[in-house]
Amino acid sequence: MKKTIINVSLILTALLIYILQANFFSWFNIAGIMPNLFVILILFIGLFANRIMGGMYGLVVGLFLDFIIGSKIGIYSVGLGLIGFLSAIFDKNFSKDSRMTVMLMVVVATAIFEVLSYLLNYVFASIHVEILNFIKILVIEIIFNLILTIILYPLIQKFGYYIENEYKGNKILTRYF
Repeated sequence: MKKTIINVSLILTALLIYILQANFFSWFNIAGIMPNLFVILILFIGLFANRIMGGMYGLVVGLFLDFIIGSKIGIYSVGLGLIGFLSAIFDKNFSKDSRMTVMLMVVVATAIFEVLSYLLNYVFASIHVEILNFIKILVIEIIFNLILTIILYPLIQKFGYYIENEYKGNKILTRYF
């Protein structure tokens, strides 16, 4: 029952993020560039739940975004699915307790997502990419995501450990018995 409540709340969070991205951040942006809260959400799910759940949520949310705002189907889903799977690597190698470590994870995840989406758009959608414009967009989006991560970190951490206890549990004793 708790897992169902967690999944429903994550779906509602994704819808809330979509509404924020479509409405609020279209007015509140920096040089026309909005943050990508979906990268933070998928990174958060993969870090605290598990690799499979992060990847699946990444694929589903990515397909939703591909249908709504994407030019080609699969670009957002591949990027967000990859972020979901990579977050498990971050979970095993880094601590989620440090705010600086989480900020570094957000920087790397945002950079990977943006580079991958630009490469896929260049290959499949034949969109011409200017390097200087891409770097400007990447830097501003990373800064924007960092600011939002700093603001939302206590909420992310509290809800994240609740999800982690429910999905991963405390399996320390099972290793020895």
